[in-house]
Amino acid sequence: MSGSRMDAIRTLHPAYFAFVMATGILSIAAHLMGMRAVAFALLAVNVVAFPVLWLLTAIRIARFPRDVLADLTDHQRSVGFFTAVAGTSVFGSQIMILLGASTVALALWVMTLLLWMVLVYTVFTALTIKQSKPTLDQGISGGWLVAVVATESVSTLGSLLAPELGAGREPLLFVSLTFWLAGGMLYIWLISLIFYRYTFFKFSPSDLMPPYWINMGAMAISTLAGTLLVANAGASPLLRRIESFTLGMTLFFWATATWWIPMLVILGFWRHVARRFPLTYSPLYWGAVFPLGMYTVCTYRLAAVAGAPFLLIIPKVLVFIALAAWSLSFAGLIRSLARRPGVGEK
Repeated sequence: MSGSRMDAIRTLHPAYFAFVMATGILSIAAHLMGMRAVAFALLAVNVVAFPVLWLLTAIRIARFPRDVLADLTDHQRSVGFFTAVAGTSVFGSQIMILLGASTVALALWVMTLLLWMVLVYTVFTALTIKQSKPTLDQGISGGWLVAVVATESVSTLGSLLAPELGAGREPLLFVSLTFWLAGGMLYIWLISLIFYRYTFFKFSPSDLMPPYWINMGAMAISTLAGTLLVANAGASPLLRRIESFTLGMTLFFWATATWWIPMLVILGFWRHVARRFPLTYSPLYWGAVFPLGMYTVCTYRLAAVAGAPFLLIIPKVLVFIALAAWSLSFAGLIRSLARRPGVGEK
């Protein structure tokens, strides 16, 4: 490889698996909306992107371990590694829903679980014992909520797989339930810090990075995980006992996700229109595309389990907005790669 390509791999952003997350969930959204050709086209993109990103990540770990270690202990970049967890799960869900390949999806779920166990405790331990730490306003962002997305992603794929496992269904649903609850608690911890940072520290346009949309996306995937648990309640004695609680919490998560949307639109207007902050491609923008796709899918699923068909107007409209956001980000990615023969950004 040329020096420029190796430098691009060395600086590859840990959050690049958000591309797989965004592409996978939009593929599922298109499938649910009857856009079969779009769904399978996005599946084809992920069939290429997923192994390529893992190959580049493996090269980076082997050739540039110091850079990887530096990222793991960085308060801004370390949380980007959680996109590998969520990306693996979403890709598994995409394969399960579009192809019905439960064996492949199960292998990806096991991979998701192992990645979660390694990365969650590695990253949070590293940030806890680190001697030199930034102030709250410099160290935390909406990107931290990818830890919630990663946790909930274990639940979503597990719930999708449960009906295929026979005797293993009940243990898998129990695991899905515990991860759903743990992800909800993790959101409460983190969003409290993020909201405090929002309202009590100086805020500039450069601070409003695209991953702030994960404020909404983390609650959207929590909603989706809840709907899948409710859908499985009839086949699980445990879930049947707490079905009302699960549906109530799922509605709570959806309402929270919905609350964030106008706030994030207003802040985006303030950043790019009022303050004229330049809109240029960054891999972090995939962290803004993913929540749009996830909100589309979770609202579609919520309408079914809650008996609220009037909600279907939302995914029927939002799917086109999400696809437009994906297309613009993908065009930015292609332009970025055309300008520089590499794959990443610092």
